[in-house]
Amino acid sequence: MQTRKPVVAGQFYPGQHDSCLDEINQCLDEETLPEPLPETIVAGIVPHAGWTFSGPLAALVFSAIKQRHEKVHTFVIFGAAHRYSGSSAAVYEDGIWETPLGEVAVDKELADAVLSTGAAISDSNAHGPEHSIEVQVPFVQHLFVGAKILPILVPPGKQAVALGTSLGDIISRDEHRKIVCIGSTDLTHYGPSYGFAPMGAGPQALQWAGKVNDREFIDLALRLETEGMLTSAAENFNACGAGAAAAAVAAAKILGSKQGLLLAHTNSNEIMLRKMGATSADSVGYAAIVF
Repeated sequence: MQTRKPVVAGQFYPGQHDSCLDEINQCLDEETLPEPLPETIVAGIVPHAGWTFSGPLAALVFSAIKQRHEKVHTFVIFGAAHRYSGSSAAVYEDGIWETPLGEVAVDKELADAVLSTGAAISDSNAHGPEHSIEVQVPFVQHLFVGAKILPILVPPGKQAVALGTSLGDIISRDEHRKIVCIGSTDLTHYGPSYGFAPMGAGPQALQWAGKVNDREFIDLALRLETEGMLTSAAENFNACGAGAAAAAVAAAKILGSKQGLLLAHTNSNEIMLRKMGATSADSVGYAAIVF
């Protein structure tokens, strides 16, 4: 049985059990869930930067799911394809994922069902260097003891919608298990370090990145407009995991969601100012959404 070892523990989040658990609890305490939440939650969108920046928003999504569903059997985690260059979504089909909190099993039964649709391929090696799924797994382990995961890297093409639709169909026919889809994406990467600064530099440019560019992608997601999400990301560079997010939203549509709920939206500059008393010429957007 193959085991995926953590690759960003000690960098994006703590590498030791106790410190990892402590930071998860800090993330859970940092933000407050809005009311009311949907009666049932079938999917979510989370950010995937280092926990100092993205952890509290990711925690909001998993907290909301926990509040509505004490037991979740499997989390399908759609990841951004930062280094994977394949055109098809890549499924980690079988085995174990390891984090500082221990091991979590991959849902092979669900993986087989997804692969049988032809909407994705089996490629566990593609997951080796990717962080966008890994940083979510400890939240699953802590809040949903015994839950399995199904990691899928999703390139930002139209096949992302077909994948999400197929998964929604599969989940809708499973009457005995609660399965939730998570799309992992950060939003606009703005500034000289990212080579994207169409509005120039300074506070007004960074404000545009969040209030205009991020917000366009967020609003499309809230309206469940999957094709628009992919188009906006390709044209406006406002999501690094547009395929992952679109797959989660497509699944949510099949599972009966009519709209999303934005739990929080911020950016790295706002967090730096609040936590460190400093700002930067660069900024990355983060959103927490449930469906």
